[in-house]
Amino acid sequence: MTDGHVASLPLAPKNPLPYRERARALRQYHTGMDTLRDAGGPVSRFTMAPSWLMPPIVVAASPRALRDVLGCRDDAVDKAPIHQEMRRLLGDNLFDLPHDEWLPRRRALQPVFTKQHVREFAGDMAEAAEMVAAGWAEGADVDLDAECRRLTLRALGRSVLGLDLDARADCVAEPLKTALGYIASRATRPVRAPRWLSTPARRRALAARDTMRDLAREVLQGCRDDPARNAPLVRALMAATDPATGRPMPDEDICDELTVFMVAGHDTTATTLTYTLWQLGRHPQLQDRVAAEVARLGDRELAPADLTDLGYTRQVLHEALRLCPPGPTGTRMTRRDIEVDGYRVPAGTLVLFAIMAVQRDPALWERPLEFDPDRFSPENSKGRDRWQYLPFGGGPRSCIGDHFAMLEATLALATIIRRVHLDAVDAEFPLALPFTMVADGPIRARVRARRVTPDNGRHEVLAW
Repeated sequence: MTDGHVASLPLAPKNPLPYRERARALRQYHTGMDTLRDAGGPVSRFTMAPSWLMPPIVVAASPRALRDVLGCRDDAVDKAPIHQEMRRLLGDNLFDLPHDEWLPRRRALQPVFTKQHVREFAGDMAEAAEMVAAGWAEGADVDLDAECRRLTLRALGRSVLGLDLDARADCVAEPLKTALGYIASRATRPVRAPRWLSTPARRRALAARDTMRDLAREVLQGCRDDPARNAPLVRALMAATDPATGRPMPDEDICDELTVFMVAGHDTTATTLTYTLWQLGRHPQLQDRVAAEVARLGDRELAPADLTDLGYTRQVLHEALRLCPPGPTGTRMTRRDIEVDGYRVPAGTLVLFAIMAVQRDPALWERPLEFDPDRFSPENSKGRDRWQYLPFGGGPRSCIGDHFAMLEATLALATIIRRVHLDAVDAEFPLALPFTMVADGPIRARVRARRVTPDNGRHEVLAW
């Protein structure tokens, strides 16, 4: 794309929403993008404050707009203030590094997360799901959010860190919530306290950061001290080298990546599982289809090799990720003028790329708010714009752990539904966005035992 071509393009239309409604939409960072899209079209611009206080904003809410923003392969579109805040608190990692520093790190870590490699450190998810589901009392109400967080934390520790996190949850869950909340709060405030000022919130965030970093150092040192410790992700990071230079990663960089992996591997997977189980609890006929599919695999612990036989289970997860993506809206800063869906977006603009708004757009999806896993069947997926569905982002900076996340979630979902039938107690699934999207409160479901006949997939739910 030539500079002359971009310069000739018109600016995006101004969003006509009144100031207060725009401010409300920005505070509702996930669902508010629908409001901005409906008012201003797939690409619109607006300001919220003088440019010296807050940059001008463009909302990108069409598949082509997402392609133009996320598909950029140089530093024309780079990380935004929230990533800078994350880097200052949690260190350098794939999520927050600017382009020139990110590129060698991505090259070094890419081999760790290939489809074949992640199968080596995802096997404990099914076992963790079995253990958690086995503890659910017959006929009891459970909080799916709390249980899925417990499950993913257990699997994360045993699968990739070589550590039992059951007794160390205080080193991950609460510190993670505190640190991410602080990052998001600072990044979204037009006026912030200077970093040298020791506010109570900053002290809590630094303490949370130190707790997680100490755990990462403990994990790394434990692997160095015990060559037999089963911690495949840690060992893969220790062995990773930059293909261009051959240099291994310093220990501090490994610890930074382990810290952010705790973020990505715990919060996001737990919320995806919670939302999926809640939807199945509202749609028993869909739940029964999952149960019948997994029953055909027999009554044994599931393994990564079973993914090819769990096609419908994966469709269910894809539909859950369409309606409840972990990162519903992302941000980028333009470093030079770029084209976004036929419009010129000037350098210095904060671009909000609205993944959730695109994935729920009635112009792109039939019955967009209805939970229908069949929309992801092979025949119904043909011809769909690849930029229309991006639960793990898109382009060169898409989530490096997408294969791992899908593998873990599929095994956990299949294992749970094989053992129990869930009836959703709550009619709504409240959402919050402290950093990634999470459930805003307990999500209750009633548990009943399930008995499945493996030879024909028939099932019987036992009432208690």
